[in-house]
Amino acid sequence: MEKKLLFGDRIDRYFDEMKEDLKKLVSIPSVCDTDSDVKPFGQPCRDALDYILMRARDFGLITSVTDYYAGDARYGDGDEYADILTHLDVVPAGSGWDTAPFEAVEKGGKLFGRGTADDKGAAVAALYALRALKDADVKGRRCLRAVFGCGEEIGSEDLTVYYEKNGYPAAGFTPDCSYGICNSEKGILRIHLEAPHKEEQNILSFQAGTAVNAVPSEAQAWIRYTEEAWTKIQEIIRNKESGLTAELTQEVPEGTGLESAIHLFQRGKAAHGAEPELGVNAASLLLQVLKEVLGADKIGTLPAFAADRIGMEYNGQSLGIRKSDEPSGDLTLNLGIVSIGKEKDQMDLDIRYPVTAQKDPIMTGIRQAASQYGVAVSEANHMAPLYVPEDSAQIRILSEAYEAVTGEKCDIFSTGGGTYVRHADNKVVAFGPVFSDQEPTNAHGPNEFLDLERFREHCRICLEAAYRLLIME
Repeated sequence: MEKKLLFGDRIDRYFDEMKEDLKKLVSIPSVCDTDSDVKPFGQPCRDALDYILMRARDFGLITSVTDYYAGDARYGDGDEYADILTHLDVVPAGSGWDTAPFEAVEKGGKLFGRGTADDKGAAVAALYALRALKDADVKGRRCLRAVFGCGEEIGSEDLTVYYEKNGYPAAGFTPDCSYGICNSEKGILRIHLEAPHKEEQNILSFQAGTAVNAVPSEAQAWIRYTEEAWTKIQEIIRNKESGLTAELTQEVPEGTGLESAIHLFQRGKAAHGAEPELGVNAASLLLQVLKEVLGADKIGTLPAFAADRIGMEYNGQSLGIRKSDEPSGDLTLNLGIVSIGKEKDQMDLDIRYPVTAQKDPIMTGIRQAASQYGVAVSEANHMAPLYVPEDSAQIRILSEAYEAVTGEKCDIFSTGGGTYVRHADNKVVAFGPVFSDQEPTNAHGPNEFLDLERFREHCRICLEAAYRLLIME
């Protein structure tokens, strides 16, 4: 059966030129530097934005810059916007590269270089989608914006500033994720827990975790030595394959006044905080051990609360906040950071809650549980969920564009993670550019690359989707 010609196929005529522009962008080391005198993100980020907007003007597109937080190229008229969101900033190069990270090297059908996959390739594809529409003189009822951010890798303040000054879109997508369409992203709620450290606590010090959004793979604690505690710990080690080790040591935390203590080290399994069920939380494991060894009344207020009300759970059941919905699944909870000792005990939680749930009842539930122990609760950070219903016109249009180009059904999925779209007032979804069956691109790692044939396919989908969004009723 002969393949139907699609508007998206027009991108092929520009492909060699697109590669050259991408190579130029890769050569600009646009790592965010908020300490630079050149605000807000340093000169290289400015240079990358200047370059892509210069090329947009070469193509006859209208451009604007929003204080170098972001910029855009525009095509079409109308009071409504449809946006394609990409970013030009990259993570640091790091070590382990086989090629120069800021020199695009083409070999074996791949283009290597920092930012090729995340997200400069997608930025070039978005720019050329607008060029193709303009060259074909396509008329639509919207204005299509290719938005190029400069601060995605450090929190996406770039889009917050951009949208405050330029207004939100009615529809759009970000090719900064994977195919098919991610139409729901759970709410992200970071909680800080705190209680005084009491002299009578038998936990002298406890440390675990370096990031709240990661399952701690290691935890360690120093506790007061008693013969009873030492005997119980040895029994636990003998009877359980728990990854626990212990030793008597004279290296004790400062300020305890003790000459020796028991040092415990607990191994777990790392995982992303959005999927804590895939890991084994070393902090939670060690707290359970200490509760068993010392008793809840001797481990301290905050450790007792965590051992009782969090335990080894990752769904918030014992806190009374367990929730689930059909679009996005279960609430997840990760005990990410624990710091116990000296004047106060502290813990930080990462909660990902379903898209149809609300933050306030979750906060109320945690505060009610914590108040029974005398633990203080504060909200450290919050990102509201994203949810664009599966039966919306926007999802239908993007699905049809994907299916027209690939001949395959477009999956609709949810994530506990966060993408660029959260800053677009629930109007934009994540869509591409990575295909589920392709080799990992090593984004954020050494030897990041773009598979050029799969990139060509993404470019066709991007243009087809842009065309349909432009003319949609």
